[in-house]
Amino acid sequence: MESRFEKAFLKAVKKHASIKKQVKQKVDMIIENPVAFGEPLKGNWQGFYSCPVKRNFIIIYLYCEICQKKGDDVVVACSECHDTPDQTIKFVLLGPHDEAYGI
Repeated sequence: MESRFEKAFLKAVKKHASIKKQVKQKVDMIIENPVAFGEPLKGNWQGFYSCPVKRNFIIIYLYCEICQKKGDDVVVACSECHDTPDQTIKFVLLGPHDEAYGI
């Protein structure tokens, strides 16, 4: 399984350093089984998954294999989608629920 971390995700990990250990634990769990620990998102976030870190903090990520199988790659429109191996997880965002979804 290959893992990729977007700049926004890494920046948020630094910003929220107090929960870095919890984030690492969740990331490890997601890498082990991306579908079991994430909830598929809908609407504007179709193709993405979310996983709670703690009460109000979430991780938003893509699991390329499922995204491509479901045809969500058309909606997500990753620039590197067709060059990315199926067994890739892209960690996109980390933050408080409302902040991560841009509410």
